[in-house]
Amino acid sequence: MGANISSKSPPFDGNEDVTFDHFEILRAIGKGSFGKVCVVQKTDTKKMYAMKYMNKRKCVERNEVRNVFKELQIMQGLEHPFLVNLWYSFQDEEDMFMVVDLLLGGDLRYHLQQNVRFREGTVKLFICELVLALDYLQSRHIIHRDIKPDNILLDEHGHVHITDFNIATMLTKESHVTTIAGTKPYMAPEMFNSTKPTGYSFAVDWWSLGVTAYELLRTRVRPLPAPQNVPCGDGLTSSLYLLLQLLELNPEKRFSQLKDIQAFPYLSDVNWDAVLHKRIMPEFIPMKGILNCDPTFELEEMILESKPLHKKKKRLSKKEKDPSKSNSSQASHLQKHLEMLQRDFIVFNREKVRPHHDSIQETMTKSGGTRREDNQNNTL
Repeated sequence: MGANISSKSPPFDGNEDVTFDHFEILRAIGKGSFGKVCVVQKTDTKKMYAMKYMNKRKCVERNEVRNVFKELQIMQGLEHPFLVNLWYSFQDEEDMFMVVDLLLGGDLRYHLQQNVRFREGTVKLFICELVLALDYLQSRHIIHRDIKPDNILLDEHGHVHITDFNIATMLTKESHVTTIAGTKPYMAPEMFNSTKPTGYSFAVDWWSLGVTAYELLRTRVRPLPAPQNVPCGDGLTSSLYLLLQLLELNPEKRFSQLKDIQAFPYLSDVNWDAVLHKRIMPEFIPMKGILNCDPTFELEEMILESKPLHKKKKRLSKKEKDPSKSNSSQASHLQKHLEMLQRDFIVFNREKVRPHHDSIQETMTKSGGTRREDNQNNTL
């Protein structure tokens, strides 16, 4: 994709807003229901990122604008070692853009489809890293609502990162969450409980973590069997007992806090400070030098996409020269919604807000009790 991009990008002024012009598009690596993802390089710093871009017209037509705005609002307030963090958000006439951490290790669904058999020690570290992320989200009053292998990405060293906050929601004391949202095989039973008007809480994410961990250990086709039918054999007894605590039907009794996990005997020897700072080397490291995703994304972008991203600059430049064509086919109500989207879009630049806080220190403060003695081994 990057072959047709001009290298003559404008020089970047640190005081101006980041835009599409400040990135070089390298290749497509994924797509969602209404957005696509490509690898980009920021021209001034040469740093690599993933750029998610969403067509405005499609978002309006599918009534997805509110979800995009909510995702932006949530992500701009988050930063954690085991999340896919937002760096920039901006827009142009056609698309909305979110620039996030680039993780080239592939998602866990991809590796399952490649018949990878994760060892128990690997899944144990995954669980530790993910519970730190969930504990952080809980401290920020965020329910992710879609924890599953597809939404867990690996970095080049094998550490996990939660992505896709498209259906995440914020829980406050004044409101209750009752909307059914997520991916069915990973959704907690209380989400389907119509007789309990008080709704559900953070425990739904910990149930999803349990289902995900079971799938990684067993490579068992979803949906998961009832917890009482989970076999405890093949040397996995300890880890499966932990999963039973995450798969407790009663959310009041379910493990859904970091302290619950830390107190469990299976994880009593974990150096949580070392986990947080990625000092524990994962057993599974993604293959380097290969594309850890479906290569057809690149072909689709180049061959099937009617408005490919790498031709955007030329396309928009042509529109500016001939503005009569740009709006002639748009219905008035669609144009009105597009104008509202243009006005209300949330522009974000983490580089401008980051100096005001130390996110890692804040993480450790929020996640009380995570620090252990440094004389513990940096292993699991």
